[in-house]
Amino acid sequence: MAAVDRAVKKGSASDRSDGGKDAAVDGGKGSPAGVLDTGMGSVKAAGRARSGRRRSNGVPYLNRELAWLEFNARVLHEARDERNPLLERVRFLTIFASNLDEFFQVRIAGLRRQVRAGSSSTSADGRTAAEQIELARTRVLDLVADHSEIYSDLRRQLAAEGVEIVKYSAVPEHHAHLRERFVEEIFPVLTPLAVDPGHPFPYISTLSLSIAVGLRESMTGERRFARVKVPPVLARFMEVDLNRFVLIDQVIEANLDLLFSGMEIVDHHLFRVTRNADLAIEEDEADDLLLAIEEELRRRRFGEAVRLEVERSMPAATRDILLRGIGLGPEDCFEVRGMLDLTGLTQIADLDRPHLKAPPWVPVTPARLMPPDEDEPADVFAAIRAGDILLHHPYESFAASVERFIAQAADDPDVLTIKQTLYRTSGDSPIVRSLIRAAERGKQVVVMVEIKARFDEEANIVWARKLEQAGAHVVYGLVGLKTHSKTALVVRREGAGLRRYVHIGTGNYNSRTARQYVDLGLLSCRRELGADVTDLFNVLTGLSRQTEYRRLIIAPHGLRQRFLELVEREIGHAGAGRAARIVLQLNALVDGPSIEALYRASQAGVEIDLIVRSACSLVPGIPGVSERIRVRSIVGHFLEHARIWGFGNGGMAEWYIGSADLMDRNLDRRVEAVVPIEDGEAKVRISEIVDILLADDRRAWAMDRRGSWSRVEDALGRPGTIDTHRLLMERALASGNASPHRPRAGFGSLDPRA
Repeated sequence: MAAVDRAVKKGSASDRSDGGKDAAVDGGKGSPAGVLDTGMGSVKAAGRARSGRRRSNGVPYLNRELAWLEFNARVLHEARDERNPLLERVRFLTIFASNLDEFFQVRIAGLRRQVRAGSSSTSADGRTAAEQIELARTRVLDLVADHSEIYSDLRRQLAAEGVEIVKYSAVPEHHAHLRERFVEEIFPVLTPLAVDPGHPFPYISTLSLSIAVGLRESMTGERRFARVKVPPVLARFMEVDLNRFVLIDQVIEANLDLLFSGMEIVDHHLFRVTRNADLAIEEDEADDLLLAIEEELRRRRFGEAVRLEVERSMPAATRDILLRGIGLGPEDCFEVRGMLDLTGLTQIADLDRPHLKAPPWVPVTPARLMPPDEDEPADVFAAIRAGDILLHHPYESFAASVERFIAQAADDPDVLTIKQTLYRTSGDSPIVRSLIRAAERGKQVVVMVEIKARFDEEANIVWARKLEQAGAHVVYGLVGLKTHSKTALVVRREGAGLRRYVHIGTGNYNSRTARQYVDLGLLSCRRELGADVTDLFNVLTGLSRQTEYRRLIIAPHGLRQRFLELVEREIGHAGAGRAARIVLQLNALVDGPSIEALYRASQAGVEIDLIVRSACSLVPGIPGVSERIRVRSIVGHFLEHARIWGFGNGGMAEWYIGSADLMDRNLDRRVEAVVPIEDGEAKVRISEIVDILLADDRRAWAMDRRGSWSRVEDALGRPGTIDTHRLLMERALASGNASPHRPRAGFGSLDPRA
């Protein structure tokens, strides 16, 4: 481990070198500061991607939509990277495809609404909605072409490993058997829909795969058209031999004669429609928010079409029929080479071929929560009373920490009350089962279920009803705001009084995503935190209008203001010659005032490192504007989801974690909670985590002053050796045999002199 520590410190030091960083990332070929590059490029093997920037009110700002597409390009690179196990690369193809679907369902849908409404408003970078759609289309076309190219390459590599995806025409020896299976397993669930004067153009559900069938009447020679939906209830791939698969859509196409008896099959081509999936709820006009959401979910199925995907071989006449039928123009049509809808590759990625996957990771039990023996679970309350516990998922077990915390509270006769926010949770949620059990045992259980959590509305409605049936008090949030905070409160009778225990985190109470998303959480029984979380729940469930808290920082009342104050404090420290440093880990950074504040801090002499997974609209490295700011992104085995704020504070470092990104929606239209980390051991752990993130040269990307992203290892000219996820797994395993961390001198990555 000592060697690992030396490697991390060495990597951190090189990353903090302004001159070396700029030269490595920009390759010494950056454009002059006054030249604004608005071009877009595609991610190729070298891993470079450009994102256009403009000045908004004189401030360099990258367009949010284009910045998000560059994040998805980084995801796609993981599918190309041959160092990743083969089936993991296949899974990255599916993640990219799913991400792009949501981009059209939400972001492009929103821009189209603006265009349709005749809005003249512009984005923060000065672009109209129509301009953003056109730029996004250009970039998407490049990415989709890369996507198809990588799939074609992976298909060949899979075949070499004995996993074949073959065309129907390549397995004639199986045609008779596949026809039998078609008749028995597929034919009964198909519904061909004709399009003619007696049959209007059928409704095409969002993201469903369909076959456009060109037909000819045998007797009259009249041309006809029909649509056949590929049943989503059936597996996309049919196995013809061991680990040899053919697409179900090709099996259907080969047997269309059974669906259209007496007709000549002229041609057939796959297509797919994407629709607007963003809910539009007028909460102040809804008598019952639950019923209003359910009604809107039914309407979502009939949302406006926003994208048509087609096989490249589809003739123009067929495309015109589809575009007219769903109400789109040629600019909304996207050709796909090869397999359409690569989200279906999940079936292949899930194959039981361990040697083609990364070794499974089993999270460790946090050292402070180790049970006294195998037959007796840990006493979470006793562990918290001994001091704050910082949790780091998925390296540390969510089940042995957060789920155990709520389960013990449900079963403990001295626990009187459990209150919790639920934004997204899993379908088999152990936490919700514990809350139901607690309510059935007579405890006061209060659950703030955010039924407006996009794409999780239906699951949250189901859980809300089950909780209500068990006797829990269920509320659905505040009008006009989404409740995104990750907070839980347990009130326990101890001696002659009551003690409050809290969990405040960066991630959802979701056991499934907790195995893949990197998040932080704090378990504490500090008096002020307990009082703050109590007050927050009174705001969420009652009529309290409280806006000020003792230790918590809460959006929408005060979080942006407090962040800006902390940045200004660093500016003051820099002006006085004291240690001034800011380190932020975020999912997204697009809020204009926050970006402007960071630019001011850079100009004042504050050293700033930003670790941004997804969209980043700030441009680093611009002389006189952001030359002391460095931006990197970590994309790899796990999904970086934690939010960390670090401020040098003149040598008295402060750390914060919470649920909020620096986006206007988080700061202005959501209930968010950010908590200061006050325990010395926890501070040291966060400092070490950030050091590793800044030292990573295997999974890291860096942005240059033109807004372009490059792999750090490519810029260094050698393969990376520090992989954040691998290193933190190793440290988690070692922690089981080591004593707990002890505070050390210094302030880790927050000391610019380190």
